[in-house]
Amino acid sequence: MFDIGASELLVILIVAILVIGPKDMPLAMRTAGKWIGKIRRVSTHFRSGIDAMIREAELEEMEQKWKAQNEAIMARSGAGDAADEMTGPPAVSAEAAVPSFPTEDDPPQPSAEPQLPLGGPDKRD
Repeated sequence: MFDIGASELLVILIVAILVIGPKDMPLAMRTAGKWIGKIRRVSTHFRSGIDAMIREAELEEMEQKWKAQNEAIMARSGAGDAADEMTGPPAVSAEAAVPSFPTEDDPPQPSAEPQLPLGGPDKRD
């Protein structure tokens, strides 16, 4: 951010020792550290507030897109389907829900696999 190198930091330290004096230097460094800490906390708080506002704006934008897309889907499906949405999916009868199995009266269906007799493979000696 400020891009202070080692040589620049050394010059600042020497000027601070000359102006403040070696005796008051620890107190000055502590005070400077507290100020820097406060500045960092304020900037972090500010940044998190900005990020929250951006997230809320993006969320509102996504909700608007979702609402527009939902309305387009509803328009394509027709206005008559609105009553179906209120009642839920159509009821399925018990007969339609149970799969039908072949009975003895149904003709056999041809299969691609060769069928062996019920006794198994032929064992002729």
